[in-house]
Amino acid sequence: MHTYILEPQPKNSLKITITVPHEDVVPYLETAANKVSEENPVKGFRPGKAGYETVKASHGEMKIYEAALEPIIRKTFVTTLEANKIETVGSPKIDVQKLVPGNEIVFSAEVALMPKITKLADWHAMSVEKKSTEVTEKDLDQALKDLRNMQTKEVRAEAGTPACDVDKVVVSMNLKKDGVAVEGGQSPNHAVYLTEEYYVPGFKEQLVGMKEGEQKSFTLTFPENHTSKMLAGSAVEFDITLKEVHKLDHPDLDDAFAASLGQADMKALREILSKNIAGEKEMEEKGRQERELLEKIANESRFDDFPDLLVNEEVNKMIHELEQGAKEQGMDFDEYLKSIKKTIAGLKLEFTPQALLRIKVALILRDITASENIEITDAEVEEALDKIAERHEDKEERDRIYNPEYRGYVEYTLKNRKAVETLRKAMVR
Repeated sequence: MHTYILEPQPKNSLKITITVPHEDVVPYLETAANKVSEENPVKGFRPGKAGYETVKASHGEMKIYEAALEPIIRKTFVTTLEANKIETVGSPKIDVQKLVPGNEIVFSAEVALMPKITKLADWHAMSVEKKSTEVTEKDLDQALKDLRNMQTKEVRAEAGTPACDVDKVVVSMNLKKDGVAVEGGQSPNHAVYLTEEYYVPGFKEQLVGMKEGEQKSFTLTFPENHTSKMLAGSAVEFDITLKEVHKLDHPDLDDAFAASLGQADMKALREILSKNIAGEKEMEEKGRQERELLEKIANESRFDDFPDLLVNEEVNKMIHELEQGAKEQGMDFDEYLKSIKKTIAGLKLEFTPQALLRIKVALILRDITASENIEITDAEVEEALDKIAERHEDKEERDRIYNPEYRGYVEYTLKNRKAVETLRKAMVR
């Protein structure tokens, strides 16, 4: 029977040191030997069929112990948690302290304990203001303008044609501040639609009247709310060479335009756009409401200390999500970090407050799920799994969707959705 020592650590963490006697290790060794010989067959034996002594002589006894280690740790660690009713979050930090053939095995596991809410905010007394999702004429006009722009043809203007305020131009641009080149302020082929508002007031007006090959220098003041703190509110020198002028052939917004998009006429097009915009606005408003109400509850609630292990794991999860998003857009993550002028260390610091909020929200939803007796039926889980599986053709991927681990994740997600909806109905006014 294995023994253990529990040592509380700072910030709601716990160190568990487990000693597994040799006699408890032995049953795992035979299985491990078979696994070793299956992955690395011994000459003269079928994979997985060489005996312990044969595998020991061929691959070394330490190889067998290493193969047995993971199931031994998993079994004894989980048993210890269950025996002491210890609730943990995240992954344990395992440190093997003794692994010598013929001896006991000793390892430690540092775990983050499930933080508790010491005081949950009275969310029944809190409220979030509902904002209008009405579709305005301005919304419709912008949607039609966007559709028209997608159908617009660009025709290169003849040499010597001055740019006018309805054209598109391509410029080579170099920015300087106090005579020093601005980092990232060089663009050899910067496209500017002179019909659109530009982020630096007065910039596009400087381009009107310029011809291909013409150069121009001028100084403009960046907006106070510009994302770059170095440039916000500053006077910046622009060195411009106009490279191309394109005339824009916009289609007329008439019934023929609507027909080209599969609609009977402009009235029908405006109606379907209105419906789509309304749906998008409602989804955005619902998301805003949920973010605001969860943040309100989190800010007004009180919690145990958050273990560093838990916070670090949440931060790493956020970085992984960012990396996956970059990959889905076909970008190398290291190149993406360079483009946004960030480092992994910088991101970790930047993400920590959001990681803390995410942990608080998870604890709040867990508490509300229990207090409000929120349950998910098997039929609801099956329906959700079926919908996910419909998006995958690969049999192996579909099978993975129905395994117990993923099923548990889907059930957890559905419970959280119901909890959020319970809060939204109670708090949005």
